[in-house]
Amino acid sequence: MRNPSAMTAAAAEGGSAGAKPSVPYWHLWTDEDGVSHQKQCALSSFDLKGVGGAAPQWNNRHDTVSSTVVVTVQPVGWVGDWHENPAPQWIVVLSGRWWIESMDGTRIEQGPGEFSFGEDQGCKESADGRKGHRSGTIGDQPAVLMTVQLHVDPRREPCHIR
Repeated sequence: MRNPSAMTAAAAEGGSAGAKPSVPYWHLWTDEDGVSHQKQCALSSFDLKGVGGAAPQWNNRHDTVSSTVVVTVQPVGWVGDWHENPAPQWIVVLSGRWWIESMDGTRIEQGPGEFSFGEDQGCKESADGRKGHRSGTIGDQPAVLMTVQLHVDPRREPCHIR
């Protein structure tokens, strides 16, 4: 019997694996002037490989680093005024909706299943008091978020995670 985890990408293309995926995410990052911006990026460095004997699946593996997982529940009407993310962190919306506004005025909204990478550390406060980002809930349900805070130094480069 053939080992499904040894199957190559080319062989799997004939099955249900399909083309190499591209998964969008928003990146909140800080430029060299200390201003935060948001840019839509994509995870695209996928490899087709089985895990634990299962059929091949597309995996985008990241380096192993120390991290902290935090689940937050932001109440209806919650607004987090200007602040920086505590660490470079993945933020995944589990339920509800929320918005994020960067110093350059870009505002995005996200709902369940959408995610972003918050990396706005090292911002410089603007004359009007902006530093980092603002965020808040949308609608009549709390926003439940799972964050994976990476214990790494931030980078000042948009879309560096692929």
